[in-house]
Amino acid sequence: MLADAYLLIAAAFIFGALIGSFLNVVIYRTPIMMQRAWDDEVLLHQHANDDAYELPDRERFNLMVPRSRCSQCGHVISAIENIPIVSWLVLRGKCSACKTPISARYPLVELITGVLFAVAAWRFGPTVAFLLAALFCAMMVALTGIDLDTQLLPDHMTLPLLWIGLIANLFGVFVPLHDAVIGAAAGYLVLWLVFWMFKLLTGREGMGYGDFKLLAAIGAWFGWQVLPMVLLVSSFAGAIIGISLIVFKGKNRRTAIAFGPYLAIAGLAALFAGPLMRL
Repeated sequence: MLADAYLLIAAAFIFGALIGSFLNVVIYRTPIMMQRAWDDEVLLHQHANDDAYELPDRERFNLMVPRSRCSQCGHVISAIENIPIVSWLVLRGKCSACKTPISARYPLVELITGVLFAVAAWRFGPTVAFLLAALFCAMMVALTGIDLDTQLLPDHMTLPLLWIGLIANLFGVFVPLHDAVIGAAAGYLVLWLVFWMFKLLTGREGMGYGDFKLLAAIGAWFGWQVLPMVLLVSSFAGAIIGISLIVFKGKNRRTAIAFGPYLAIAGLAALFAGPLMRL
């Protein structure tokens, strides 16, 4: 039995690293896809009275095509160069064609995702809860990367995450359904109220609506009882990072800082700590 558990954890790590490789694509391409969609909407609006207008042709760009390539020389990444973590180490963090440095974030995302999947396998075993936990981990990694890059938390990721949490708890996978429903509503409304109080007092927006939806999703997955600790952990982490940026990077208090990553960290704590995070 112990050997089976170790095998599951090892397999989960490998699978997580593979998923992490795909998440790198999601993190990089999703904002570009969103920008292209917005640009198309603007063009269509500008030519709304022109029935013959067609959007300009351009290369297909989504999560599957085109194949990953070096941003400097255009070298298409081969399968052997795309082995999670290993390929980056073998290539010494450089493009095999032009030797342009490859960001260490790519293997880091793969490693983090692999570790999270392994911990989920250890925590939940070979169950439906493990599969759902792995999905939650993957979404937290992707949303963190996108928010750090763009300060956006896409609706097409946060809203499905919320509904998946509610459906999972329809069967009581993590918490009873009524706790999940209250958690979703409370998670959204708490940050919505904070947003408007801050705006009324300062005239500035302190956070984005994506943060409301992400906290609502966390509440939908783990119930309203975790929300106070989630807010405490995320706010503490955000304060530490914010102070560090002011002290060491010369930033000022008006510098915008993505809050989604800290909510994601707290959400992962709620996933793995379970009862320790609940009131």
